[in-house]
Order: sequence, then structure tokens, then C-alpha cells
Amino acid sequence: MNKRRIVITGMGAVTPIGKTVPSMWQSIQQGKSGVAPITLFDASSSPVKIAAEIKDFKPEEHGIDPKEARRMARFTQYLLAAANEAVADAKLTKEDLAAEKTGIIAGNGLAGMDIVDASYSKYIECGKRRASPLAMPELIANEACANVSIALGITGSAWTIATACASGTDALGLALDTIRSGRLDICLAGGSESGVTEFSIKSFAGMHALTDKFNGAPEKASRPFDKDRSGFVMGEGGGILVLEELEHAKARGAHIYAELAGYGASADAYHITSPRPGGETCAKALTRAIQDAGIAPTDIQYYNAHGTSTHLNDSTETAMLKIALGEHAYKIKVSSTKSMTGHCVGAAGAIEAIISTLAITNSYFPATINLDNPDEDCDLDYVPNVGVSGNIDCAASASLGFGGHNGIVILKKFRD
Repeated sequence: MNKRRIVITGMGAVTPIGKTVPSMWQSIQQGKSGVAPITLFDASSSPVKIAAEIKDFKPEEHGIDPKEARRMARFTQYLLAAANEAVADAKLTKEDLAAEKTGIIAGNGLAGMDIVDASYSKYIECGKRRASPLAMPELIANEACANVSIALGITGSAWTIATACASGTDALGLALDTIRSGRLDICLAGGSESGVTEFSIKSFAGMHALTDKFNGAPEKASRPFDKDRSGFVMGEGGGILVLEELEHAKARGAHIYAELAGYGASADAYHITSPRPGGETCAKALTRAIQDAGIAPTDIQYYNAHGTSTHLNDSTETAMLKIALGEHAYKIKVSSTKSMTGHCVGAAGAIEAIISTLAITNSYFPATINLDNPDEDCDLDYVPNVGVSGNIDCAASASLGFGGHNGIVILKKFRD
């Protein structure tokens, strides 16, 4: 039986390097870093003083009522902003959104950490006598997805995925499978995150996951595959892709960016934060994605890496590519756009799938910036420092999350 084909008909993004898809893509082409000193809290007592924040975010500029925004965590605002852009880009009507077979699937890893920080501080200040009744509905993981469903009138389904750094990619994979099954025709899929808070930064710093070596040169801090990498940089943002069954998209005359052709997942079953050494288990995710897409490993031309700028991830991911692709791993271009955006955790997979889609449509391989001194264990073509032009028919975008959650999607140039 032929699979229903799923295409991308709209995209929206709020990121540290651009608060819309066009502005983000311009920064990608310029090799611009979004990492800077932290402004969202007083970081003077923190060993990590830098992050990839979204500067000057104004909800009203993204179609969000400021009064409503005051009762939303940042990760909710970012998801709604991205959804509004994606819906407008896809030219979806109210009737399209309210249709029985329209849904939303959104991921996040940390949920409303900004609400946790603010609400608990007030709780302590009042002598632990009273906790805010608004705190829980604002901070729980499903609230971003729920608020988008409410704002846009989506009643078909609304699901939340929480697989740490793989959440956004897994949301795309679940949406792909759900549309293929016939249960949905349109699905808004992606993720959001707002992890730049005092508690989360200090906690990640305490486990030595974040770099504290570049507080004086923030733009140099995220350096995947480089010998001098020393940890990831916390980012924040939101990304949504409108996924649609091909015939449904054609019937309404939708613009088609690319095809979402396959998805694969695996679990390391090894450690709560570290990847399983050797890359064998995460290689299964890529192999499964390739099989699901009905392509050969040699069809892949570009791989948007998880590439976190940690010692363990970057070497393991390099080894994984060699296992899954064999000698072809040396013939493709690999880049980590986290070198520019920082690590947006639950939003990362969606943002990077959008970047990969634009790489296909613009025939452009994004760079890995700050790759000045390649690690000897990282010996592939990572497109160092400057992006290059070139045809891309097929790309893979990967997310390898804390706890061993591995998710990878395959994107293809659309051909009818």
C-alpha cells in the first residue's frame, strides 16, 4: 500500500538569531551568533553568564494579546508566535484550523521554568503562606500546546511531547505518522522552550553541561566539533511547521516547501544525561528514518547535526554517522546550526527542521561557525565557518536528547 505523502506548507520560528523565519534564515546565511551576556536574570553569581536569548520579544508583534501573554510562560508565547507565523505562511483559514482532521503536536523539554523561578520566589517572600493559583496552569508542559489550540480553534487533537532535546523532532515524527494513518490531514508540529532562567542555568552549570569558558567572548562559545568546545549554550525559542497530506495541500493550492519523507527513533537505554558510547544505538534512529523514507543512505546530501558543542555528543554523533552511512559519511556535508542559535532544547528539532527545509529550497549548506580547530575524533565535512551553495535533494535533521531519546527526520526536495 502506498503511503500518504506529507509536505510542508508553512513555517514559523522565533529564535535567538531572528524572530521570524526570514530573519532567522538571513542570520544563518550570515553566520551570525545569537549568544550574548544573559539579561533575563542577574547572572553575576552564576558561573555561566551567557545564553542565546530572544531579545526584545514583544507578544503584540506576533499576534498575541499582551493581556493574554501576561498569563503565559515564555515557552507558550514562543510557540504561539511561531504558530501564528506558520498559519499565515500556509494561508490556513479559520475553517481549515477548525476542521475535524486538523491537529497540533508540540514538544518541550523544560516547560515553564521562568514561572517556576518567579512563583517560588514570591512563595518564599510571603513566608510560604500562599502559592499563586496561576503558577501551575502556566508552567505545566502541555500549556503551550493547549494555548495554541485555544487561540487558533484547533479541535482535532492537541498533544504534547516531552523527550528532552528530541521533543521537537519527535513531534514532527508523530505528526508524520498520524497524517499517514489518515487520522489527520493537517498538523501543526514543532516545539518551544524558555530555559534561560537562574535555576535552570545554575543546575545545568552544576552538571558541567554548559560552557563557562567563553563568558568574555559569547559569540565564540558554541563551537560544535571544535577541539576547544567545552559545553553547550542554553538557547530559547519556538518553531512550528505546517504538515499536510499532499493531495489535501494541492486541492487548496498551497505552496509546498519540501516533503517530510521519513522519521526514525531509538533509545540509548544507557544514562540519564550521557549518550551511549560508540553511537550504535543512535545510528539505529538514522537507519530507521532512511528506511521509513524509502531512500538509500547514499541519497543523503546534508545532515543537520544535533551538534551540541559538548565533548560526548559531537564525537558520538560523528561515530554514529559512520556507522549508519559508512564511507558515504565522508561525502556529505554536516553542520550544527546550534553554533549560531545555541541549544534551544525542546524547540531545537523544529527550528533545525525549518533550517534544513530552507537549505533544500535555497540550495545552501549552512555553516558550523567557530570551527577553528577540529577535534581529531570529528573528521567529517562540517562546513566550517562559511556556508556554501549546492544542490540538496535530501537532508536529515537529528535530535539526540538527554536520557537517550534519539529522533531523526528525513526531508526531501518536493517533486510531484
